[in-house]
Amino acid sequence: MHVYLGSDEGVTKLGDVAAEAGLRRVHILAWRDLDDPEAGGSEVHADRIAALWAEAGIDVLMRTSRAEGHPARAVRSGYRVSRRGGRLGGFPDAVARELLGRADRRDGLVEVWNGMPFFVPLWARGPRVTFVHHVHADMWRQVLAPRRARIGEAIELRIAPRLYRDARVLTPSASSRRTIIDRLGLPGARVSVVPNGIDGAFCPGETRSPGPLVVVAGRLVPHKRIEAVIRAVVSLRLRHRDLELAVVGEGWSRPGLEALVAELRAGSYVRFTGRVDDETLVQWYQRAWVLASASSSEGWGLTITEAAGCHTPAVATRIDGHVDAVVDEATGLLVDDDLELEAAIARVIAEPTLRRRLGAAAAAHAAAFTWHRTALGVLEALAAEAKHHRNSANR
Repeated sequence: MHVYLGSDEGVTKLGDVAAEAGLRRVHILAWRDLDDPEAGGSEVHADRIAALWAEAGIDVLMRTSRAEGHPARAVRSGYRVSRRGGRLGGFPDAVARELLGRADRRDGLVEVWNGMPFFVPLWARGPRVTFVHHVHADMWRQVLAPRRARIGEAIELRIAPRLYRDARVLTPSASSRRTIIDRLGLPGARVSVVPNGIDGAFCPGETRSPGPLVVVAGRLVPHKRIEAVIRAVVSLRLRHRDLELAVVGEGWSRPGLEALVAELRAGSYVRFTGRVDDETLVQWYQRAWVLASASSSEGWGLTITEAAGCHTPAVATRIDGHVDAVVDEATGLLVDDDLELEAAIARVIAEPTLRRRLGAAAAAHAAAFTWHRTALGVLEALAAEAKHHRNSANR
C-alpha cells in the first residue's frame, strides 16, 4: 500500500516537486467549491490543497458547478475558481469544454470523484489523479428517489470502475482504501492513501462549557444521522439535567431535524447554529465536552480530528474513515449502534478522568495530520504520474 505523508512540510518542497515534474498549471475538477452552501469536508480538502499549491507558485484552476449567489469566476487564496453548469450540469460541461478545446491549458489534473465521477479516463490527456473520499453505495438510496438511486449505484459501483482500473486513485484513509478495492474492484497497486490534515487554529481554548456540551459538526444531510445524536441527548437529559447539544452546520436536512427537536420538546437545550466561520467553529470545539458523529458513511473524520486538535474527544460510529480518525478507547470511543452511542456519550460526560485522558491523546494523534503533508502527498502522486507520462512519451 502506498501512503504519501511527505518528508518536508515547507512550501519550497511543494514548488520543487512541481517544477521537477513540469507541473506549472494544474486543474482540480470538483462538484462543488468552498463557497457552495452545501460545502463540506471534501470542499475544505480541495481548498486547502489548492491554496498551498498556489502559494508554492503553481497556477491552480478549480473547476466546479455554479454556486448560488456567487460569480462564475473568482479568486480565492491565490487560486482561480471557474463555476459552470447547474447542480449536475457541471459534469457534462467540464467534459464538453475539454473535447471542444475550450478549457484552459494544464499540465496536470486532479479529479474529485464525489459519488458521480467526471469519467476522466475517457477524455483527459496527460497526467492525472482521482481523489475518492469514500464509496457512496447505500447513500444513493438515502438522498434520491428509487429510480435515480439505482442509476447512481450502477454508475458508481459497476460502470465507472471498469474505466478507472488503470487510474491513480487517492483516498484519505486505509479503511476507505479497502472499501474502494472491495466494492469498486480497483487494483490495490493503483490506490494510495493520503491522509487529511487540520489547520493549526484547531487548538485548546481557555475554558470548557460549564455544563456538559455535545457538539455535532458538518453538513446536515441524511447519511450524517444527526437525528440519532439528538435522540441520545434527549434520553440522557433525564439523567443530566444541564446537558446541551449544539448542531453546527447547514444542509437540507435541517427542517426535518428541527421538526424532530420540536416533537421531542428539546428546543431549550438543542441549538442549531447554521453555517459558521472557522473561528466560531474552533470555539464550539473548544467548549465541547465531546464531539459526536453517528454518520453511516465517511472517507475520514475531518470534524473528529479538528475537535481532537482542541483536546476534545469523539464518540463516533465504527465505519470507514472513523476507524482511522479515532483510536478506540485511546482518543475516543467507537460504537456499533445507537444504544452504544448513547452509552458512550454518557460515559464521556460522566467521567472527567476519562474525558481528559481521551482529549490529550486525541490532540497528540491529530498533531500528525497537517494540510502541508496532504498537499505534498497529492502533488507527489500527480508528479509520479507526470514523470511516467513523460517517460512513456519518450520511448
